[in-house]
Amino acid sequence: MNSLEQAEDLKAFERRLTEYVSCLQPATGRWRMILIVVSVCTATGAWNWLIDPDTQKVSFFSSLWNHPFFTISCITLIALFFAGIHKRVVAPSIIAARCRTVLAEYNMSCDDTGKLILKPRPNTQ
Repeated sequence: MNSLEQAEDLKAFERRLTEYVSCLQPATGRWRMILIVVSVCTATGAWNWLIDPDTQKVSFFSSLWNHPFFTISCITLIALFFAGIHKRVVAPSIIAARCRTVLAEYNMSCDDTGKLILKPRPNTQ
C-alpha cells in the first residue's frame, strides 16, 4: 500500500469518526438537559422536604407521601440512572477515549471531535 492510499484511508477513517461523534452530539445534549432538569427538580424537592417542620414529626413514608414532587423527581432520577443516562451524557468522550487507546498503537490519537492527531514517529536506532 503506497502512501497516497494510506493518506486516503486515514482521511476516510477521520471523516467517519468525526461523522459518528457529531451524530452523537444532539442526543447527548438532550440527555444532559434531561439530567440537569431532573437533578434541579430533585434538589428543589429535597430542600422543601428538609425544611418542612412536619418531616420530623411523621414517619419517613408519610413524609414522602406529603411531598410528591420530591418523591416523583427522586424516583425519576433513580430510574434514569438505572436506564444508563450516566453513560449517554458522556458517550462521545467514551468513543474518543476508546479510539485513542487503539490509535496509540499506531502513533496517532484523536481529539474529542474525532479529528486525527498524527504523532511523530519514535526514533529507532
